[in-house]
Amino acid sequence: MQTLLTLTLADEAATRRLGGRLALVLAAGDVLALEGDLGAGKTTLARGLIQAALGRDEPVPSPTFTLVQTYEPADGPAIWHFDLYRLGGPDELLELGWDEALAAGVALVEWPERAGDALPSATLWLRLEEAGAGRRAVFEAEDERWRERLSGRLVA
Repeated sequence: MQTLLTLTLADEAATRRLGGRLALVLAAGDVLALEGDLGAGKTTLARGLIQAALGRDEPVPSPTFTLVQTYEPADGPAIWHFDLYRLGGPDELLELGWDEALAAGVALVEWPERAGDALPSATLWLRLEEAGAGRRAVFEAEDERWRERLSGRLVA
């Protein structure tokens, strides 16, 4: 896996804005794996992405207890927001609509390490880390095509 881009995010608002810019980059069949400790900003980023895709400031709860929430933007593919923290094992993914999400939607995956080897090799990984008073966002991927897709689109 190679590091494609590292961004510094000053605060929670910057994390949400990054999510909004990612909404313009992702397409049907994409998987965005969100890594980071509790409180690192994974749900904040997902909320910004989903609200931007929907074009409205809709409540976007963390799917910690439901494990998955789906959203249907007027334009673009469905967004499947997975939180795998409470997942018993990768075999439970099928019960959550995993195959459907990968086939026709965008999958946002919090706690992706719990998916085992179910994540496709073309997954875009985003690690959020504390960095002083803000955060650092580190994008990694095995698929080199992500470099071109991200280039110039995430920095505001």
